[in-house]
Amino acid sequence: MADVARLAGVSHQTVSRVLNSHPNVKPQTRDNVLAAIAELGYRPNAAARTLVTRRTRTLGVVSFDTTLYGPASMLYGIERAAAHSYFVSIASLPALDRRSVLGAVDRFLDQGVEGMIVIAPTTTAVAACSRVRAHVPLVALGCGTHAPLTSAAVDNAAGAALATRYLLGLGHRTVHHIAGPASWLDAQERISGWREALAQAGAPEPELLPGDWGCPSGYRLGQRIATNPEITAVFCGNDHMALGLIRALAEHGRRVPDDISVVGFDDIPESAYFLPPLTTVRQDFGQLGRRALATLVDMINGRPAPAACLRIAPHLVARTSASAPGAAPEHPSGAAGPLTPGAAEPLTPGAGPEPERGGRTHDR
Repeated sequence: MADVARLAGVSHQTVSRVLNSHPNVKPQTRDNVLAAIAELGYRPNAAARTLVTRRTRTLGVVSFDTTLYGPASMLYGIERAAAHSYFVSIASLPALDRRSVLGAVDRFLDQGVEGMIVIAPTTTAVAACSRVRAHVPLVALGCGTHAPLTSAAVDNAAGAALATRYLLGLGHRTVHHIAGPASWLDAQERISGWREALAQAGAPEPELLPGDWGCPSGYRLGQRIATNPEITAVFCGNDHMALGLIRALAEHGRRVPDDISVVGFDDIPESAYFLPPLTTVRQDFGQLGRRALATLVDMINGRPAPAACLRIAPHLVARTSASAPGAAPEHPSGAAGPLTPGAAEPLTPGAGPEPERGGRTHDR
């Protein structure tokens, strides 16, 4: 810093102000300092800065080794939200059990992190987080909306109810549900939302169909669904199981949505390219990451933690995999025009689907 100050003809305090984006520096002086920094290849010493400020500007994120869209997108959302203000150190664990989580927390404390975020989608992960006794703030993600933790989560029950009501509103007598694993809180809340929507509509509740988030489980259950002519609508716990279901139905000659309407959950980037394009529930993982980070930073700065879970509202993206019972799509290609009020707008002939928009979104 002293070398930079000499070359720029300023004091080392002025160099410090420039490095910390202090407003009380003349533009020409700032330009001179930045030019000197570039010429000398100066980089601030993070260790020295930590000793002076007692701040590491580092956050720890506990995740687990998975390629599942939801947890992976949560991690990406956190990294993007923190990019300009904090370094993010990630512990990717083979399992989110008590021993693994507590071990990761201890390692982060040794690194001097200022706060931690734990992606905790299972009951065992929430139990492990509840036992953490760290002197730094902790926020949980993906742990449902009722976990006894400071947390942020997508309102899965509201999203499932939204999908179920949409199918009932198209005229289906009831809606079957392919669910995620029973140990996952997201799956539990989606089941609750599905059941609540059926009960409110006075629709019969079919037998729950247990899946495991993967395409093969949707395909396996689809083999059963395809042989039952009474099933006209299926809400899948995620888009990958919906993809497996659609494949199985096609192999049995059951058309989507003519014979069976299908709605997913997640709005993965590929869902707009399914055949037909998938109607699904979109989760805003970017907003989830920003809300979690803002909550954690508030706690780091001494503000009280929120009393309840921060809920992120999902949205329904209406495409062409769902229609009224027995209704044929307007376009044989499946990239059809609106089936109901609020459904997706027709695509321009020759244009591909648009994953970022997909269709109009419907609030809770």
